[in-house]
Amino acid sequence: MDRDTVVEAFEEIAELLALLGENPFKIRSYENAARALNQWNGPMNELVQPGRVNQIKGIGSALKLKIKELADTGRLDYLEKLRDSLPEGLTTLLELPGLGPKKVRKIHLELGICSLEELEQACKEDKISQLAGFGKKFQDKLLDGIAFRRRHASLHLMPEALALGQTLLKDLRDHPDVIRCSLAGDLRRGTELIETVELLASSKKPESVIAAFAQNPHLESVAARTSSEAGIVFPGGIRANLKTVPDTEYPFALIHDTGNQEHLEELRRRAEERGLQLARQGLTPSATGSEASPPSEPCRTEEAIYQWLELSYVPPELRENRGEIAAAEQNEIPRLLQWTELRGSLHNHSDWSDGEQSLRAIVDQCLKLGCDYWAITDHSRSLIQARGLSVERLERQITAIDDMNDRLQDENCDFRLLNGSEVDINAGGKLDYEDDLLAKLEVVVASLHRGFSQNQTQNTDRLIQAVNNPFVQILGHMTGRMLFYREPYPVDQEAVIKACAQTGTWIELNASPSRFDLDWRLWRSAKEQGVRCVVNCDAHREAHSANLRFGAIVARKGWLAKEDVMNTLPLNRLRTALGLKRQRG
Repeated sequence: MDRDTVVEAFEEIAELLALLGENPFKIRSYENAARALNQWNGPMNELVQPGRVNQIKGIGSALKLKIKELADTGRLDYLEKLRDSLPEGLTTLLELPGLGPKKVRKIHLELGICSLEELEQACKEDKISQLAGFGKKFQDKLLDGIAFRRRHASLHLMPEALALGQTLLKDLRDHPDVIRCSLAGDLRRGTELIETVELLASSKKPESVIAAFAQNPHLESVAARTSSEAGIVFPGGIRANLKTVPDTEYPFALIHDTGNQEHLEELRRRAEERGLQLARQGLTPSATGSEASPPSEPCRTEEAIYQWLELSYVPPELRENRGEIAAAEQNEIPRLLQWTELRGSLHNHSDWSDGEQSLRAIVDQCLKLGCDYWAITDHSRSLIQARGLSVERLERQITAIDDMNDRLQDENCDFRLLNGSEVDINAGGKLDYEDDLLAKLEVVVASLHRGFSQNQTQNTDRLIQAVNNPFVQILGHMTGRMLFYREPYPVDQEAVIKACAQTGTWIELNASPSRFDLDWRLWRSAKEQGVRCVVNCDAHREAHSANLRFGAIVARKGWLAKEDVMNTLPLNRLRTALGLKRQRG
């Protein structure tokens, strides 16, 4: 049984109960149960053993029965009844910035609104601003949020698409008539938002492969189907397309189905210079009639095609026509970061602030992952809604982390927690803690969480002032963007990157799939200026440790190698590197 399934079910129940206006104590019981399960570090199969769940604070016999029902049936009747009791479309309103269950309930009860379309119309008719506690500014914000969501309606976050793609890929590999297969398209290139999961397979019996693909037991509908290609739709609207080709065409089709249009045009131009056309089906005589120089051996792989074009192999993530052809011509494609080279994360949260795991649970999880270190950087005092730590609580946490590390040393365990803080950058660029406290911390991540309405100059100045502080080693999620949720706040990113280069401040690649901030398009420039990267999970719960892998994909897309990423260093060298800026300061 998957822990996240139970936690997400209880969190959804709490949300739906709030929409229904249920007793706050009942809502809180599910919230507390979800939090307790996240913090419990025992085997999940023990949860349904007689007497076991009752030992977990916050979970009584009624909730135990629901956990057992989920474990036995994979569904929860109570949750499904709650879903059915609400008007269709009402829960989609919760996806808009600033709309929690209480406000959605008020909008529904007073205006009868059940959908985004109805909410948009009410905003245009100036009805939302008339509700108590809303106002014109909030109404305008809702309209912006609806427009933003509509622009992204057909897109999906990379991890969701990747999970589906890998499942479908496994099915293809298990099919007896599949010779070779791969992901393709945007997903293979590692882009952050995916419209369609593209797959390619080679086979002598394409009809058999397509038939199996189109009979996937989890699909919602078949959008299109021929003897060699099919498109299917899964719940939630995510699409998957499979194309099949003869095996001799496979490497050419894979190149064609992976690179963006500009990358492919560059490859075709080089093929024309060598007297041949590079097509999806293979190499054919050029229309120019120039003398051909075909490969001495058939191209069985992508590597062989690039070699014939006198290029070093270009990894899929770089096939965006952003200088990779010129680099490949000079054999200057870097050896890109592997996610297994990451030794830990330097921006994470615990149950001391808005995280869901205790220090002990985090340690146990990191030991399973094989990490060498993990920084605890809970929110600072001004972020009240995230239970930001007062000065006194932060000092107690430093002691608690020291005690945990002492116990690990007594156990002959080399893993270590690092103490730290994600410190808010307040108005004017002032940090949320004084320098004498920051000096006690091993890791200081400075982030902007409020004041997004300020203009570009103000935001840029705030960030630059923060990175000029000698105790700030890492700038967190530079633009504050939340994919599908909000646009980045206005900031001159190049100016901030330059300031980080000048001060020796590392920039975070926040690997939370809704962030992926700093954007991959800027990392090559940052790297050339000497800026170092940190791939951080920004973990708030156990499942977020998977963000390391997703962050590595984005880092690869940004041309980053192992030596560009600071959390590939062993602990002793990392600690030395963390102290360099302070020594210069």
